[in-house]
Amino acid sequence: MGYEVPRSLVEAFYEVYTTRDADRIVLYLHDDVRWTISGPIDYLAFCSTHRGKAAVFDLFKRQIPLVLRTYMFVPESIVVDGDRAAMLSRQASHRAADGQAICFRVANLMRFRDGKVVENASLIDSFDAVEQVIGRPLAVHEDELYNDVIEL
Repeated sequence: MGYEVPRSLVEAFYEVYTTRDADRIVLYLHDDVRWTISGPIDYLAFCSTHRGKAAVFDLFKRQIPLVLRTYMFVPESIVVDGDRAAMLSRQASHRAADGQAICFRVANLMRFRDGKVVENASLIDSFDAVEQVIGRPLAVHEDELYNDVIEL
């Protein structure tokens, strides 16, 4: 059987992760960490894949705060299975540009190796988050969304 991450380690990591303190988060990262945040880079410039401890440190220390200042990060559920962990959370932040409060959900899918996070995929409710970041509803035309739907 492969590596199994102890639930206590996952919970300790998430406790630090919710602080958004880059100096503490980096202590839980594997040297070869790959951290991906899925979202629209045009509105959330930090969304992309970041490779290595230094890049992920920069993500939390500099890149995210340029767009969002997170003041609350509340895990709703955590699942641990083998070397993987998943968490669904609610995040509340202020837009860096004007201080406007925004709130959205985030799912983190992680893999651990040797007691460290080696891989993360963060999936944010980007539609909701982007509308809040830009301060207006996105222009979506329902007829265009459903053009390819096949009627049964």
